[in-house]
Amino acid sequence: MKDIATPVGIVLGLVIIVGANVLEGGNPMSLILLPPMLLVLGTTVMVTVAGGTMADAKAAVGNVKRAMTGSVEPAETLVPQVVTLAERARREGLLALEDSLREIDDPFLVKGVTMAIDGTDPEDVRDILEAELRAKKRDDKQAAKFFSDAGGYAPTIGIIGTVMGLVHVLENLASPEELGHLIAGAFVATLWGVMSANVVWLPISNRLKRIGELEAARMELAVEGVAAIQSGANPRLVAEKLRSLLTTSAEAEAA
Repeated sequence: MKDIATPVGIVLGLVIIVGANVLEGGNPMSLILLPPMLLVLGTTVMVTVAGGTMADAKAAVGNVKRAMTGSVEPAETLVPQVVTLAERARREGLLALEDSLREIDDPFLVKGVTMAIDGTDPEDVRDILEAELRAKKRDDKQAAKFFSDAGGYAPTIGIIGTVMGLVHVLENLASPEELGHLIAGAFVATLWGVMSANVVWLPISNRLKRIGELEAARMELAVEGVAAIQSGANPRLVAEKLRSLLTTSAEAEAA
């Protein structure tokens, strides 16, 4: 099931900001000015791309979707699956697990158990799985960094937009009737810089970090589960070992 915490939080955050503006007697349309929005949002994206690679930029598009609708099965849901596999392996041998793999929807666990069934050395199995886990963590770190960088650039670019706007104000001192509108427009750039950083970019970054943590925890549990199955450990001990890797609340739910 999709977890929509991020889009709900961002949308409601923006609604509250607009609502507060209306309650203060402001006009929301006065905040939607194309030049400062284009300057802040467009330049933020471009300088963030400049700080990485084109591969990072392309991956960012998919990561936005992942942040908005992605979800991760809690690590504790793997415990009963691993215990069931351990029971069957202890009773019938590793080869008997081949039929059970069709019932497992976790590709990482399936990969580990498949290598065990094929007779791969336990140390090699662990090394391969842990290498994939490390690579996954590196990718997740970079995905989150792209948006945290954007959150760092946006406020400064907003200030640049405000300075540019104030320069335009000074150029029009001879027309006092236009100064109010020009000054307001200048400060809209700072608003969009700070708002986009704290309502959009940084929440997306933190969301990607959290999803990455949950996925890594699930993969770590799978690594230990495969090792326990391959060693022929007692299923009860397997369950206890895996539960010890979970947080207190997750452990209670798994039990």
